[in-house]
Amino acid sequence: MTTNLFECVINISEGRNHDLLVSLDAHAGASLRDRHSDHFHNRSVFTLINTAESLIQDVSSLLHCAYKNLDLIGHEGVHPRFGVVDVVPFVALESEQHEQATELRNIVAKEVAYSEDISIFFYGPLQNGGFRTLPEVRKRAFKGLVPDLGPSTPSPHKGASAFGSRPILVAWNLWVGGISLDKGKEIAKGIRDPFVRTLAFQVGDQVQISCNLLSPVSVTPEKIYWAVSDLLPDEAQIDRAELVGLAPQEMLEAIPVEKWKMLGLSPSTTIESRL
Repeated sequence: MTTNLFECVINISEGRNHDLLVSLDAHAGASLRDRHSDHFHNRSVFTLINTAESLIQDVSSLLHCAYKNLDLIGHEGVHPRFGVVDVVPFVALESEQHEQATELRNIVAKEVAYSEDISIFFYGPLQNGGFRTLPEVRKRAFKGLVPDLGPSTPSPHKGASAFGSRPILVAWNLWVGGISLDKGKEIAKGIRDPFVRTLAFQVGDQVQISCNLLSPVSVTPEKIYWAVSDLLPDEAQIDRAELVGLAPQEMLEAIPVEKWKMLGLSPSTTIESRL
C-alpha cells in the first residue's frame, strides 16, 4: 500500500434515505472509496481513504453534513447506536503510521466537539497513555465514563460519537435461515474471541451473525464461515455472506480463490483496488 494514505471508516445512523445518502456521498469528496448501506440496520459505513490533509477535509465535511441533517430521535434500526455519527475510526494502512492516525483522530475530534458541541469518546490509544476499546465505550459511556471532549451529557438529537484509532479490521456478516434470534446469539457467542467480535440481529425472516475480524489475515472469513456452519442445527443454512466496506488484498490471498464468491469477497472490494 502507499504509505502516505490513511483510512477513515465512518458509521452513520442512516441507511434508508437515498437522497440524504447521496448528499453525504458528495460531502465525502474525493476521499470516498466505498459506501455500504443497510435498511434493517438503518446504518451506513463510509470508507474514506486519502492523504492526511485531504482526509481531514473530507471527513470533516461528511461529519458536519450528518450532524446537520440527521436526528437520533425517532431513529429505528437493529444495530445499537448512541449517535447520528456513531463511530469514526482512523486507520493506519501501514503499521508504522499508528501514531499519525491517532493524531488525525485527535485533530478532527477536537474540531467537531467544539463546532458541533458533541460529546466525544476516544477509543484506541488515549492521551494519558492508556488504551480503551470500542466495546468498552459502548458499555460505559455516560455510565461512569465521561466524554473525552465536549458536553458531559449527550445531545438528545445528535447523541454522542466515538472517535477511534485502530489497525485495519474487516466487518463481515453471515445471513442465516432456519434459526431463531436466540440461537443466533448463542452461535455469535460461541465464535467470539479476542480477535472476533460478534453480534446477532434479526433481519427480516433471517438472522444475521455480524462479525468484526480484528486479525483478518490469520482469522479469515473462511474460518468463521465454517465455525458458524459447525454450530448450525440440521434444519438451518447459511444463505449468504456479506463484506461491509473494504478488505485488504492480503486477506483474500490467505483464502482459496474458489471460496471468494461463497464468502461474499471479490478483488473489486479490496482496499488496494479502490486506490
